[in-house]
Amino acid sequence: MILPVIMAGGAGSRLWPLSRQMYPKQFLTLNGDSSMLQSTAMRLKGIEHAPAMVICNEEHRFSVAEQFRANKIPNSGIILEPVGRNTAPAIALAALTAIKNNDDPLLLVLAADHLIKNERAFRQSVKTATEFAQAGKLVTFGIVPTAPETGYGYIKRGDTYGKGAGYCVAKFVEKPNLARAQAYMDSKNYYWNSGMFLFKASRYLDELKTHSPEIYAACEKAISNTAHDFDFLRVDKAAFEECPDNSIDYAIMEPLCNSEDSDKVVVVPMDCGWSDVGSWSALWEVKDKDCNGNAFQGDVISIDTRNSYVHATDKLVATVGLEDVIIVETKDAILVSKQTEVQQVKQIVEQLKENQRSEWQHHREVYRPWGKYDSIDYGQRFQVKHITVNPGAKLSVQMHHHRAEHWIVVSGTARVTNGDQEILLTENQSTYIPIGTTHALENPGKIPLELIEVQSGSYLGEDDIVRLEDRYGRKDEQE
Repeated sequence: MILPVIMAGGAGSRLWPLSRQMYPKQFLTLNGDSSMLQSTAMRLKGIEHAPAMVICNEEHRFSVAEQFRANKIPNSGIILEPVGRNTAPAIALAALTAIKNNDDPLLLVLAADHLIKNERAFRQSVKTATEFAQAGKLVTFGIVPTAPETGYGYIKRGDTYGKGAGYCVAKFVEKPNLARAQAYMDSKNYYWNSGMFLFKASRYLDELKTHSPEIYAACEKAISNTAHDFDFLRVDKAAFEECPDNSIDYAIMEPLCNSEDSDKVVVVPMDCGWSDVGSWSALWEVKDKDCNGNAFQGDVISIDTRNSYVHATDKLVATVGLEDVIIVETKDAILVSKQTEVQQVKQIVEQLKENQRSEWQHHREVYRPWGKYDSIDYGQRFQVKHITVNPGAKLSVQMHHHRAEHWIVVSGTARVTNGDQEILLTENQSTYIPIGTTHALENPGKIPLELIEVQSGSYLGEDDIVRLEDRYGRKDEQE
C-alpha cells in the first residue's frame, strides 16, 4: 500500500503579500477552487493508497486540519515538527511512525505547495515508480524540462532501468546558470529535481542510518516519546531540536549516487505540467491568460496592459498602459513589481521582519481554529475587530491585564461568559467586559456568529491573554 506523505512546511515568502508566515502558500487558493494543500491530496484519486500523512509545524496545525476537514479528505495523522529541520528528518518521522504502526508502506513523498496540471500523467509516473520502489529502489521523480530554468536543481540520468521506464541517477546538480541550464535541456539527459519521492519506509531508514546516522538517531529518539493531541502527533521536542538540518538530497540521495551502490537511486521522468510556483512570475506562467497575455484574479479593470499578473483581494485594481508587471493587493499591503524582479520580493519580507512589522507574519484577516478575525481599525489605545466564530466553536476561557472589550453581535447567537454571568446575545445586543474579568465566547448555533469587538486599553497585543481553559489544547499561543 502507498502511504502519501505530504510535506506542508515552508513559508513561501516569494509570494508575499498573499503568503505570510502564519498562512503560507500551501494554504492559498492560487489556481482553481482548492488550496494547494487540498489539490495535492485530491490528485491522489485514482492511486490505491492509504489516507495521507501530513507533516507540518505546530503553528499551522489547525490550518492543515481545517483544510482537510473542509474538503472531507481523510488523513492518517498530522505529525507536528516542533522546529524546522528540512526534508530528511521530516520524512524520517513519517517512516518511523509507519514502522511503529507495524507497517512498511511505500512512502510517496509530496510537497504541499506544487502545482500539477496533468494529473493523469502524474498518476502514471507514480504507477511506474511503484514497481521500482517495491523492488527496493529509492525513486525520485524528474520533471521533463520545458525551459532552461535556473531556479531549479537538476537530475542527470544514467543507464536505463526497467525497460526504459526509468533511469539510474548519475548525479544531482545544483541550480545552474542560464548557459548551463540550456546545455542541460539540449542534451535531453537532465530533469528538474521535483522533490517528490517513492520508496519503502524501511529502505529509507536503512539508508538514512548508513549515510546520516545523526539524523536517524535524533528522529528515532523523538518518535519514541510521542503524545497524541486531537488529530495531531507531537514528537519529543528536545530530541528533535538536536537533529541536524539537512535535505533528503544531501543526506541520502547524493551520497548514494557517489557510491558503488549508485543503482539504488532511480529517476522516473514526469511530464505533467509541474510548477513549484516559486514566484509571482511562475504563477503567471501557469495561469490561463487573455489575448494580451494577462492573468487577472479578482476585481480588475485593465486598459492597454500586457503580459501582466494582477491579483485583487479586497479592492478594485485598475491598470493603464502597463507591461510585464505583477500587482498583488491584499487588505493590508500592495505589491507592484517588474516580472523580471519578483525574486527580490523575499528581501521585502526580510525588511518587514527586521523592522518588526506584522505584515510579514500575519494577514489583517487571521484564521484561528474557532474561526477568524479581521482587524478593521486601530489607534493608540483602541482596536476594532470583526470576529467570525464557526458553529459549535468556542474561544478559550481567558482574561486580560491591559484591555477591556465591548462585544456587539451582528448576526447569529453568542453564548457569553462574563465573570460570574452566562448570557445569550443575539443581533444588535452587546456586553462589556472590564479589565481582568474572566470571559469566554461560544457559538451554540447552526450558522456563523459574527460580532464587532472594540478593545480599549494601554496595551492591545495578542500576547495579553491569560488562557485559563482551551478546548484546542493551546497554552501560551496567541488567541
